[in-house]
Amino acid sequence: MSEAGYPLVLKAAWYYYMEGYTQQQISGMLGVSRAKVIRLLEEAREQGVIQFIFRQDDAERMQVERQIIERFGLDDAFIIPTPAAGSDVRDSLARAAAMYVTDHLRPDGYLNIGYGDTMSLVLNHLASGRGSSLNIVSLTGGVSYYLPKISSEVFGLRLYLTPAPLVVSSPELRDALLDEPTIRDVYRMTEYADMSIVGIGGGDENATIQRNGILGKNELALLKMKGAVGDILTHFVDADGEPIDTTIESRIVSTSLDNLRRMRNVVGVAAGGEKVAAIRAVLGAGYLNVLITDGDTARKLLAYDGA
Repeated sequence: MSEAGYPLVLKAAWYYYMEGYTQQQISGMLGVSRAKVIRLLEEAREQGVIQFIFRQDDAERMQVERQIIERFGLDDAFIIPTPAAGSDVRDSLARAAAMYVTDHLRPDGYLNIGYGDTMSLVLNHLASGRGSSLNIVSLTGGVSYYLPKISSEVFGLRLYLTPAPLVVSSPELRDALLDEPTIRDVYRMTEYADMSIVGIGGGDENATIQRNGILGKNELALLKMKGAVGDILTHFVDADGEPIDTTIESRIVSTSLDNLRRMRNVVGVAAGGEKVAAIRAVLGAGYLNVLITDGDTARKLLAYDGA
């Protein structure tokens, strides 16, 4: 960098980083092209005119994100700070997930969304915060789980829901429902959506599927005896992420795990020590492209040995 060029570099860096001017505004102020402004900012970084210092905890989270991405072959990871004790991590995760969707999904895009309490919170945050319209496609039955608590019409949210319960009384009824044209249409939509977002259940006594009365305590205990570590889209899986053969598996109206694995941009959202084994199983089986979790859970995932 020449002595004569230094003041211009300094001015461009100051206006951009300290005053918040856009590159186009700086172009007019300095009387140079926008391309020249970009080169000046690059030179400011290269020559140390402007330096970036991350807070220690932020730098650590970024490092953990990179380790998670590399360990599990993901496209991306978003690690949020672990909330203070007593706070509801689900709402923090839901806010982060809604922000991730808003940043990565095209305007008027199609988003597949799974079943669960966290997913319901994501839906509410999207409905209240998304500026443009959004198309939501359900990955499972259970219409009431996909209805936001606020008016979707006000916020331009368009819902394409599977008109069926999440769990039915018999495999025969499930098969008959899946053959209905209206349900087939929704399932076809899920194959072409731009992004999918799903929760991961831990299979413990506080699991959503038990609190909502879908499974009883004894049924959940039996699943754990058969090796279940958790569920995704209400499919209970073992430590390798393979679905466990149970009576409920043949009665759920839900996107298959094979179809989920073939979808684009599948984002998993989950946190908590009780979910580490389930998250690890889902990641290992290749169902996800992106993971959103908190710092404590991410570190436990990296240290997890299957015990």
